[in-house]
Amino acid sequence: MNTFGRVFRLTSYGESHGGAIGGVIDGCPAGLKIDLDFIQNELDRRKPGQSHITTQRAEGDKVEFLSGIFQGQTMGTPIGFMIKNQDQHSADYNDLKDVYRPSHADYTYDQKYGMRDHRGGGRSSARETIARVVAGAIAKQLLAELGITIHAYVSQVGHISIERPYQELDLTLTESNIVRCPDPEIALKMIARIEEAGRNHDTVGGVISGVITGVPTGWGEPVFNKLHADLGHAMLGINAVKGFEYGSGFSGTSLSGSEHNDIFTKIGDKVTTVTNHSGGIQGGISNGQDINYRVAFKPIATLLKEQKTIDKSENETTINPKGRHDPCVLPRAVPIVEAMAAIVLADHYLLSRLAKL
Repeated sequence: MNTFGRVFRLTSYGESHGGAIGGVIDGCPAGLKIDLDFIQNELDRRKPGQSHITTQRAEGDKVEFLSGIFQGQTMGTPIGFMIKNQDQHSADYNDLKDVYRPSHADYTYDQKYGMRDHRGGGRSSARETIARVVAGAIAKQLLAELGITIHAYVSQVGHISIERPYQELDLTLTESNIVRCPDPEIALKMIARIEEAGRNHDTVGGVISGVITGVPTGWGEPVFNKLHADLGHAMLGINAVKGFEYGSGFSGTSLSGSEHNDIFTKIGDKVTTVTNHSGGIQGGISNGQDINYRVAFKPIATLLKEQKTIDKSENETTINPKGRHDPCVLPRAVPIVEAMAAIVLADHYLLSRLAKL
């Protein structure tokens, strides 16, 4: 499945070392003013080579729109786009043609398709997420007209984490450092941990937290396609993601029902809740509170050190990969997490409009 969404839909294409990555966005309403600079800025937040703690693959990641936008506005027709690959070092992967890298998709792709593109992981590469960022940037502009904001940030790297709730953080500081953490002191510790992993030719994982504000009540479905289920589907489809939780998440299991329940109250003419353990979603439907969630990322599987594995003939062997790789995926994954949340919300917004026809 290369298509995500039901009304606002993205179909992506391309491989890491192919000619281009791109996509087709369908279902976007006509008349939406498009800020091309904003879209490019979102891509710049994701692209490699941003700092010394990211891969040094030198890609401009300049998006070219092929259809669906005219005189700065969407036309209601499919929006086609592409981003050309420019800095592939395919020869770095020649030694991996017939061996399976630990914790990669090499073995499973061979079993499913009977073949695979060994150059940079092919379709399984995180480079495919470029298409999601473009679609998410357009979805963000649609949602902005409704007063909805989406903000993600790195909240944990390895054992180093922000202990304060997001309400006590200045989220405008997220882009002030290379690790995209809104706590400057914790950010320095996170950067040091990523640098340590890089020096040891190792990798480190962590958590990205997200906060969505301004979503009105009533978005989502009561049984299948619950709003939180679609958010989980979106996040778990991102490379290296191993877990998703929203609201109180797993920590809520230690509370009693009387502690966990969000008590309804009314302030002025607005119904609200005293607490938000529900994470802005109840019964699969948004309740008007902030939607807050966390996405767990594993350490990147490519280590620039020798490891044991097997080859295509199932013989034991060793690998010592070359190439340019991130010691930690988190800083570049922040805009991807935001993009997938935006696509889900744009889809549910359009679904809610259809339900009222």
